[in-house]
Amino acid sequence: MTLSCIQQPHQHLNANLENGVLMLAINRPEAKNALYGELYLWIARALDEADQDNKVRVVILRGADADFTAGNDMQDFMKFIQSPVQGKAGDAPPFVLLKAAARFSKPLIAAVRGVAIGIGVTLLLHTDLVYSDTTALFQIPFVSLGLSPEGAASQLLVQQAGYHKAAELLFTAQKFNSDKALNAGIVNSIEDDVYTHALQQAQTLAALPLASIRQTKALMKRNLQDIIDCVDSEAEIFMKRVSSPEMAEAVAAFMQKRKPDFSQFN
Repeated sequence: MTLSCIQQPHQHLNANLENGVLMLAINRPEAKNALYGELYLWIARALDEADQDNKVRVVILRGADADFTAGNDMQDFMKFIQSPVQGKAGDAPPFVLLKAAARFSKPLIAAVRGVAIGIGVTLLLHTDLVYSDTTALFQIPFVSLGLSPEGAASQLLVQQAGYHKAAELLFTAQKFNSDKALNAGIVNSIEDDVYTHALQQAQTLAALPLASIRQTKALMKRNLQDIIDCVDSEAEIFMKRVSSPEMAEAVAAFMQKRKPDFSQFN
């Protein structure tokens, strides 16, 4: 098969396959690589196709330049709020991407520079190896927006970071650096040249028996269906929070360039 991400490139996603390593680089620097509906689905499709393509042995997900992703594009999110997906919440584009990453059976490596906000962090919880540099700045902002965790983050972050660290990151919604991400088990290591390091690790894995790696990953993720189910259940809760008065206050405060006041809500 021919990967559509290479045969028909997307304007905001660079794709390159070399020696078994597929590089997917989000390329929307003017918006700090913020994601929107069509781009979510394009990356998900690239992962699904790469999983079935024998020429692909490892995938690296990164930004094309200085940022990983600023998360959901705000303008696209506002349109999404006004006309939400009909039917199952888990079929909305962001959750389609998260489930594609969760299902991916080959090694999936993330390389992080600059901002990794919202789904930019949630995605990392579904990868196998994560490397960052000292410019990386992470945030899980959902509570501060009147929302709730997405993408099985409530389950996976507790597993990776432990309950107390996960609670701090989820409750406070504060930005945190690479050192804190390393301490929370979100990244494997902090590298001077994170893109080169990620590529070297991918090349190492690409030279190993893929069947053995896939089997090992399947054993490590034997609760995959539970994770997929958690993504879907969190999506339902998330979409209910989208229409909450707290979310309305957060949006109003953002538009008016002021601090939100949640004291009126219980």
